[in-house]
Amino acid sequence: MPYKTNKDLPDQIRNHLPEHAQLIYRNAFNHAHEEYKAAGKRYTSESLEEISDRVAWSVVKSKYEKSSDGNWHIKKSDYENKLY
Repeated sequence: MPYKTNKDLPDQIRNHLPEHAQLIYRNAFNHAHEEYKAAGKRYTSESLEEISDRVAWSVVKSKYEKSSDGNWHIKKSDYENKLY
């Protein structure tokens, strides 16, 4: 099911991702959920929720990375791009 706010996200997401990454996850999840809700658009046997989660994590990982301390941080190249 789509998420209306970051507070609606699963604990695993809210407890481990910074707020901006949560927003990215939520928007990507909701978009994928809408895009793939028709079973004919899915190319795997995964459920709609699984596909939406996989897409959302992919987008988060394109902007954030998990550091050795277990926390997620914006990738340096993206951070530098936001400064200019």
